[in-house]
Amino acid sequence: MIKSTPPISAVLLDWYDRERRSLPWRAEPGEQAHPYQVWLSEIMLQQTTVATVKAYFVKFLKLWPTVEALANAPQEQVLKEWAGLGYYARARNLHKCAGVVARDFGGQFPKCEDGLRALPGVGDYTAAAIAAIAFGAPAVVVDGNIERVTSRLFRIGDMLPKAKKPIKAATATITPTKRPGDFAQAMMDLGAGICTPRNPKCPLCPLSTHCKAAAAGDMERYPVKKPKTMKPTRRAISFWFTYNDHILLERRVDKGLLGGMPGLFSTPWVARADFPNAEEWLMAAPHPGEWQLGEAIAKHTFTHFHLETRLAVAAAPARLNVKNGFWAPLNEIGDVGLPTAFAKIVRLAD
Repeated sequence: MIKSTPPISAVLLDWYDRERRSLPWRAEPGEQAHPYQVWLSEIMLQQTTVATVKAYFVKFLKLWPTVEALANAPQEQVLKEWAGLGYYARARNLHKCAGVVARDFGGQFPKCEDGLRALPGVGDYTAAAIAAIAFGAPAVVVDGNIERVTSRLFRIGDMLPKAKKPIKAATATITPTKRPGDFAQAMMDLGAGICTPRNPKCPLCPLSTHCKAAAAGDMERYPVKKPKTMKPTRRAISFWFTYNDHILLERRVDKGLLGGMPGLFSTPWVARADFPNAEEWLMAAPHPGEWQLGEAIAKHTFTHFHLETRLAVAAAPARLNVKNGFWAPLNEIGDVGLPTAFAKIVRLAD
């Protein structure tokens, strides 16, 4: 009698039970994870590595162990603790979503994808991940790692983003009705540790005999992506304005890039070949003064552009009231919660 080949899901779940990563938001195999922790981790993991998220997740859970506690926290405090994690719209939506769940759902997250998708900051992927991992719903979960694994398993040749639809359809054919959350996390682990973008470890892969790309030997071709375009460079002048061991900082408007976060007053971040001239940047200064422009440059890369900044320095004549400004002790500037881009600019003052 010929023995049948186990389905992909069974092979992968068996591998996951042995080789899974131990992560602070994960439950044991076969057990349901806490919805609040799954949601919190998934929001943090958007466009951010697991290694970076671990410490933030533990800190947030210690500060706000429940969704109600997070909802009752001041947004300014949430943004401060989020500093350095990037993509700050996530933090604003995190706080807003906590308020909706606590106020409108009695602290209980919706169990279905549609209900989850209606929450602030929760898109298709995040809704599917929470439904599968926290509630055991047979949702089709596709993140970047799963996208890569599936495109290689089925050798899907469409170019992204067109390939997203066939990749999700193919993932649906192998997603089991039992343990769908563990299966999704197994696919994530496989992509993170074995089915990597470069030099995938095919001899260690539990799905190597099922993989069409491995059979063809062209694994690194998938998923097929558009050629990368050059990122523009934006240049600006930031202002270091001090009075009696205090620094004037700006609370940025509560929307857009770094919205709601503290930072230095700056000229607009504009793509240009050189820095603003003296006439330009002096007009943008938070207050007239004897400004001295430094030569050193702070560099930071965002998703869609590079930022280069020089620092102008002046002493304030008094502790002035400036729109959207607040004064912070210089010796406590590290505790203000500056985003990484501004933390780099601040170092120019050393």
